[in-house]
Amino acid sequence: MCLRICLCFLTILGSLYASGGRFRFASYYGDHMVLQKAPERAVLWGYGPDDTEVTVFLSGGPVTNNAPAVSVAAGIWRVTLDPMEAGGPYNVTVVFQNNHSITLTDVLFGDVWLCGGQSNMAFTTSQVFNASEELALASKFPQVRIFMAALEQSYTELTDLAGVEVPWSVPTAKLLGGGDFKHYSAVCWIFGRHLYKALKYPIGLVTSCWGGTPVEAWSSPRALQHCDLDRINGIPMPYTPSMYLSVWTHSVLWNAMIHPLLNMTIKGAIWYQGEANTDYNQKKYSCSFPSMIDDWRMAFHQSSGRQTSPDFPFGFVQVSTYRKASLSEGFPNIRWHQTADYGFAPNLRMKNTFMAVAMDLGDEMSPFGSIHPRDKQDVAYRLSLGARAVAYGEEGVSFQGPFPSRVLVNDQYINVTYDQRVSVTQSKDIFQICCSVVRAPCDSLSLWVPAPILQWGVSAVQVSTNYCSMDNVAGLRYAWRDWPCDFKACPVYSADGVLPAPPFTLNRWPDKQ
Repeated sequence: MCLRICLCFLTILGSLYASGGRFRFASYYGDHMVLQKAPERAVLWGYGPDDTEVTVFLSGGPVTNNAPAVSVAAGIWRVTLDPMEAGGPYNVTVVFQNNHSITLTDVLFGDVWLCGGQSNMAFTTSQVFNASEELALASKFPQVRIFMAALEQSYTELTDLAGVEVPWSVPTAKLLGGGDFKHYSAVCWIFGRHLYKALKYPIGLVTSCWGGTPVEAWSSPRALQHCDLDRINGIPMPYTPSMYLSVWTHSVLWNAMIHPLLNMTIKGAIWYQGEANTDYNQKKYSCSFPSMIDDWRMAFHQSSGRQTSPDFPFGFVQVSTYRKASLSEGFPNIRWHQTADYGFAPNLRMKNTFMAVAMDLGDEMSPFGSIHPRDKQDVAYRLSLGARAVAYGEEGVSFQGPFPSRVLVNDQYINVTYDQRVSVTQSKDIFQICCSVVRAPCDSLSLWVPAPILQWGVSAVQVSTNYCSMDNVAGLRYAWRDWPCDFKACPVYSADGVLPAPPFTLNRWPDKQ
């Protein structure tokens, strides 16, 4: 089997000059790495002097190959491999015309997943509940390989990473527990571990995240423009006085920590972010987040030479909790906007996505602050269920909590029918009714009154309308609070008690526009 070679011109900052005139791979290639397996094709690239001939050899595994010589163009050499089945290890050797060579060893082929977001994605494995047990598992999963980009910002789009925090590595307890919010991401690692157990072939994990960052920092200017976020109060964005970069500056993390990865062929991505947007462009999040996903998909597809799927699977965590007694609707609003205001995923606006609900995993006593719950095991497990169902099409895998399929109002109660069997416990106030004499959509300023659960059946719940006459019932919502329930104790779950029902808000009189 021959290797298919694809050369293309790459515009980069510094290109050969950034490499110091040396032959080398780009920053995110290295020993122990995972390259994307078939049916996609992995892309290799690096630096060298123009017009130098380059040959790539793949050896050491069940298949030995070499490619015809290609030339370096604009300081860059680039190779697209033929599809390779999962497995290894291989040696990948690049030989230049002066017989100088570079070899990557212990390279595996499998699925590569990108893990992004803010501090709850950066939350380290050593910070979770039962951390010692989690860290001890590292040695049992040598085919789940890890990589982490360094924290960098840029006003312009970089072609290569400016720094690497964790080069491609076989996991160890030391690497997984390398300092609070340093490395390695607990959600990313445990997610990858679950995938490996289900798929039985190598998994490559690429983490690129930064605590306390809004979605705008991770979005390209074109994605922001789609949501009218490229200009705020008439000022072009990103704008930072005195040219001082901040992680809140629009696109700076897209430029430095996502754009450099675009040439990589990936299987999919997972994302844990949203807390920073509870009070920043909150109402725009139902546009900005789906637009970021669309833009990442387009950019990865094009830059990888159409190897990464144009609709690659994208999983995300619906934000957990922050303040237990808070009356702010910032968190429930963001949870809703994370789904493009559908309440569930995938949906018509966010196709090929999957969501892990986390509002029942609150951790008031977390030493890292209540906004950082320590239970990342359930988060990662719920994400892995979504990946198995959506990304891999595994039949019989439940990954969505119950969601209303029908709501009927009568004189004494509202009957909520769910799309699946449910497990229910009593609650006096988890459901709320919008009580209004005006036939108009309800919002946070409307009168919301408790709707106690009266009874339930196999797939339905009845809630009381005692606090509001039938004619004035204008809306219904569930779990619409920052901290809606105690740990794993929300009132409505899937029949097996594993997946919590996500929050929802429904209007009886929708906006006619």
